[in-house]
Amino acid sequence: MCKKRKQEYKMIGLNIAYYRKMKGLTQLQLAETINISRTHMSNIEAPNMPTSISLDTLFDIADALDIPVTQLLHFNHV
Repeated sequence: MCKKRKQEYKMIGLNIAYYRKMKGLTQLQLAETINISRTHMSNIEAPNMPTSISLDTLFDIADALDIPVTQLLHFNHV
């Protein structure tokens, strides 16, 4: 992963965690909904471990959280 993008991936992960919690879902519930492992979900959300994420997975997460994908890319509230 490019050093330049680590902060952006970190913020995406924090946004996912924020909206997941607002929806009242656990990492496992969200992971099962979008057919990824709980470990991968945890890695995506972990702020100390920026993990890249495919666009397909990002769109699936946004759909599961019933939010526009742009909300996951908007970094003002975190």
